[in-house]
Formats: sequence, C-alpha cells, structure tokens
Amino acid sequence: MGKVKRVIKKGLGEMGFNAGGGAINWFPGHMAAATRAIRERLKLADLVLEVRDARIPLSSANQDLQPHLSSKRRILALNKRDLANPNIMHKWIHYFDSCKQDCIAINAHSKSSVKKGKMKRATVGPLPGVTQDIAGYKIAHQPSIYVLDSPGVLVPNIPDIETGLKLALAGSVKDSVVGEERIAQYLLAVLNTRGTPLHWTHLNNRRLEGIKFDSEGKREYSLKDLRPKRRKPPNNSDVLYIEDIVTEVQCALYLTLSQFTGNVEDEGDLGGLIEQQFEALQKAFKIPHKASEARLMISKKFLTLFRAGKLGPFILDDVPDANCVS
Repeated sequence: MGKVKRVIKKGLGEMGFNAGGGAINWFPGHMAAATRAIRERLKLADLVLEVRDARIPLSSANQDLQPHLSSKRRILALNKRDLANPNIMHKWIHYFDSCKQDCIAINAHSKSSVKKGKMKRATVGPLPGVTQDIAGYKIAHQPSIYVLDSPGVLVPNIPDIETGLKLALAGSVKDSVVGEERIAQYLLAVLNTRGTPLHWTHLNNRRLEGIKFDSEGKREYSLKDLRPKRRKPPNNSDVLYIEDIVTEVQCALYLTLSQFTGNVEDEGDLGGLIEQQFEALQKAFKIPHKASEARLMISKKFLTLFRAGKLGPFILDDVPDANCVS
C-alpha cells in the first residue's frame, strides 16, 4: 500500500491528519471526556471486549488506550465481518492468534453473531457519534455481572495520512471532516493499485459489455437507503435499480482501468486515471454534466455503494509479516 500513500500525499496533501494538528479539528469533545472515563472504568473491569472494524483491524485500534488494555483479559471483536474480505479475514484471525490475542469476527446486525436477550440494549448506528456516554447494564444476578458500554473513541491526533483516510473511508470519522471527494479519491487509488476492477470480470459477463439501462419509468431510489436503519426493506424493483447502478459503476471502473496505458505505481499517471474515472462515474450515476456539485454527488454515491458492500468485501489494512502490533 506504499504506492497508495505516495499518490495520496502528492495529490491530496497532508489534510491535517498529522500529529502537528493541521487545519482540521476532528476530535469531538465527547471523545476526550469518554477517553478519560474509560481509563477510570477499566480499573473495575475483569474482561474487556475491544470492538474494531474488520475492514481495518489495526487502523481502528486506539493506540492511546492499548497500554491500559494490554494488562486486562481482552477479546478483540472484529465487527462488520460481512463487509470484510473472507479470503483475508482468516489470516487476521491467525495473526492475532499468533500474538496470543483472543479474536473473533462478528457482525453485530446478524442473529448468528449476537444472540438477542430480554434486556436493555445499547443504541448503535452506522455513523460515528451515536453513543456519547458510558452506560451500564446488569445482565446477570447470580453472580452479578455488569456490562459497561462505552462510545467508540479514537486518538486526538492520527499519526499518518493513510490511517486517517482508512478511518474516514470506513466511516469512523465523519465525511464532512475530511471531505467526500478526498475519501472517494483514496478509494479509487486503492481499487486501482490492487487491480480490483479487473477482478470484477468473473461476476457477470453482461458487466463487461458496459450495459446501459433506461431509468425512465423507474422510481428514483436513493442510495442513502442502503445504509442500515430501521425501515421496510426495498421492494424488488428497488433492488434491481440498485444492482443496475452497481453494474454501471463496475463497468465504468473496469473499462477505464483496462484501457489505461500508464503506470498505476506512478503518482502522476494514477492521478490522471482517477480523474478519468470521476468522469466515467458521473455518466454511470447519470449526474448532469453542468451540475455545480457534480463531484460531491459522485463521491457521496460512490462511497455509499462501497460502505454498503455493493462493490464487494474489502480489508484495507495489510496483515503484518512478523512482529505483533497492538
């Protein structure tokens, strides 16, 4: 992923994610208070369940809290496993196992991962900032067992740009802090350097032909409805509409990358390819050419498809080769 880091640094700048603070103040006040409270409550805990994002098993770790967590009996829960590449996930489980760290991959929205009980449940959501206070729940009487649910907390200063972009792409940092266009550019850089669009060819031969669909007569369906929330599931026509969009997007990226004559390891060439892909995505999403906010609209729709798993499962972190990392 080093080449991704190089092109991002050249094309996007440092973005204020460095330890010096930069121009972006992204660390919410509730996180600072919660971090202090977590340090105090850890003294009372016998077992810690540390929840990380399965797509970024290392980047989603709070390094400031690791010294406090390492002294406790701990289980790593890699959440959102349904969005993570299963061909890579088992390597992460093996990695943490070799580090003598208990680790399980879960999907908090799946009944097979989390059994429902007749008890109070903590409120959760797909966007950061839902839980802002530490809440306690008694789950057993003999013996008395309490569960403390804390907000998700990150470090005040993210040490390097790529870690910051991974967190933003996974939705751990609000899009408005970083900018949707920057996040979308990073996602395209990752897809291109991995050659991911070229692997989409096996999904469906129709997608190689760059099929077009006529949206006339179809109800407009917002990509926002892909985000998990309590609502009725989309009907069959809605699903087909979304799948048509996915097909168009995959075709656009496949064609631009397959016809690309430059070098994706060259920062300038990769940047030029990304610009071409923005134009192709604009056509795929049928966004008016003269729309003043076209790039923002493209970025939002593209990120929604990625985060809903419509572009396939991904793990953005690389499995370390040797020494164990917290």
